[in-house]
Amino acid sequence: MADSEWVIGVVGGSGLYAMDALENAQSIRVESPWGEASDDLVLGEIAGKRFVFLPRHGKGHRVPPSALNFRANIDVLKRAGCTDMISLSAVGSLREDLPPGKFVIVDQFIDRTFAREKSFFGAGLAAHVSMADPVCPRLSDMAETAAKAADADVHRGATYLAMEGPQFSSRAESELYRQWGCDVIGMTAMPEAKLAREAELPYALIAMVTDYDCWRDGEAHVEVHDILATLHANADRAVNTVVEFAKALPETRPENPLDTVLDISLITDLGVADRRVMEKLDAVCGRVFEAREV
Repeated sequence: MADSEWVIGVVGGSGLYAMDALENAQSIRVESPWGEASDDLVLGEIAGKRFVFLPRHGKGHRVPPSALNFRANIDVLKRAGCTDMISLSAVGSLREDLPPGKFVIVDQFIDRTFAREKSFFGAGLAAHVSMADPVCPRLSDMAETAAKAADADVHRGATYLAMEGPQFSSRAESELYRQWGCDVIGMTAMPEAKLAREAELPYALIAMVTDYDCWRDGEAHVEVHDILATLHANADRAVNTVVEFAKALPETRPENPLDTVLDISLITDLGVADRRVMEKLDAVCGRVFEAREV
């Protein structure tokens, strides 16, 4: 695969519903066979590079975590031509040294969600992608550098516990996750990261700490209004991080091993695969179908 143009998909989490840094911005609705995405996509440029922005919860935060159509969100980013994906997410901290306001570049996940569709594949066409290393190291390196350039207090490397929600943790759960070695906790990174891998979209997560969850003795439990105050304080820095990320991108995009993970992950003989399933996977698997002349 030759070097190509960057098209960066940015998914904004709680408190980040717009990307004012986009130049020549246009809002478009992209239809998906997987249902409705969270909102329209906003296409534009930053520092001469192409970006596609999607507010994960919709403008005004209309969609709660368990109701998010993660498959549609990833599918429309792929249809819009995205080559890579940055996730901006609010999280709680499970460590004393990750205080509110900290930016954390996540590299591992523990998925405790249970009420969500977690794969594009299933009956009719099976695939098994590796999630041993669930984020793209190249994107994560660039995200760390960009966050520092935006004057964020950055920590590199953390395990993200993905909980179902929408309720926050009990104290017992929070303590359990700390015993597991988890560093931050949130409700939206899974199955987002898994689906990005299936769609051959290299993925990096910039987590913005809003609170200490509820594990600290003698501290009041987390409340939404406290989280919102920290989110608003972090929003400008998050946008500036994306701007710094754009400014540092090379002119052309080198190939990435994650661009072709489906070559070794599809297990079904495409000659007997369900054609209706294949039609829904035209964006996710189109490269593979074309290469195999299906």
